[in-house]
Amino acid sequence: MDLQEQLKKLFPDHEPSNEPEETVIENHELFIQAAPMICKYEKRKGKATTIIEGYEGSDEDFKILAKEIKTKLSVGGTFKDGAIIIQGDYRDKIMKILQEKGFKTKRVGG
Repeated sequence: MDLQEQLKKLFPDHEPSNEPEETVIENHELFIQAAPMICKYEKRKGKATTIIEGYEGSDEDFKILAKEIKTKLSVGGTFKDGAIIIQGDYRDKIMKILQEKGFKTKRVGG
C-alpha cells in the first residue's frame, strides 16, 4: 500500500490539485563594508581560536556568515558579542573565504 492509497483512505473527500506549487527563492545579500574585518588568533584555555570582528552590518547577516564559515571549514564555533569565534587556527582559510565574498580583511596576531 503506497502513500497515495493511505491518504485516500484517511481523506476520502480530498481531491489533489495538479497545479505546481510556487516556491519563492530569496537571495540574501550580505552587507559589504568599507573598514576591513579583523581576523585574529588567540589562545583560550590552552586551545587555539580564531576570532573575526569588525562587521558593520546586522547581527543576523553576521550569524549567517558565521554558519557558512563553520560549514565550509567543518569546525565548531560560535557567534558572541559581535564576534565569530572559530575553534582552531584557520585565519588564512577564513580570510580567503571572506575575500572571495568581497570583504576586506586584516590579519592580526602571530
